[in-house]
Amino acid sequence: MERTLTDVRIQRNGVIAATGSEPVVVCETLTTTTTTAPEFIDITDEVQSIVAASGAKFGQVTIFSTHTTAAIKVNEHEPLLLQDMTRMLQKMAPVDAGYEHNDFTKRTVNMEEGECKNGHAHCQHLFLPTSETLPILDGQIPIGKWQRIFLIELDRARERRVLVNVVGVKA
Repeated sequence: MERTLTDVRIQRNGVIAATGSEPVVVCETLTTTTTTAPEFIDITDEVQSIVAASGAKFGQVTIFSTHTTAAIKVNEHEPLLLQDMTRMLQKMAPVDAGYEHNDFTKRTVNMEEGECKNGHAHCQHLFLPTSETLPILDGQIPIGKWQRIFLIELDRARERRVLVNVVGVKA
């Protein structure tokens, strides 16, 4: 069935910040050690805590992975769904498929001591975002009932960093 704009109801939240409100800019780093891949790590409570501590009443929070093989995504935290998403990622870019990135006899750039074969993780990341930007309303991130913020490890167990950047105003 085709929908038109007249089928959509708009709720106006009114003025969200008065002129002269004090600006807030806060950047915090979350650090965790992952245990496997793929792994879905729920960081929602930590992000909400940073937003609350910032004092921002209205604005935006950006959650950013500083890695090319770890993603940020909002989705549901339900164990069977997480298994489904893990299986989907593994089918999209299997660990044992042939990746030029993994051929160290050919690859000459972006190498470091102990380099691992992780072409699959980079390819999986193509389908996932590096960051999510969410609104802040009345000092809270107004996520839906089942929504959670995930750091998704795609490579292997290791230390990971996530930047949480709050930009807003105090009311």
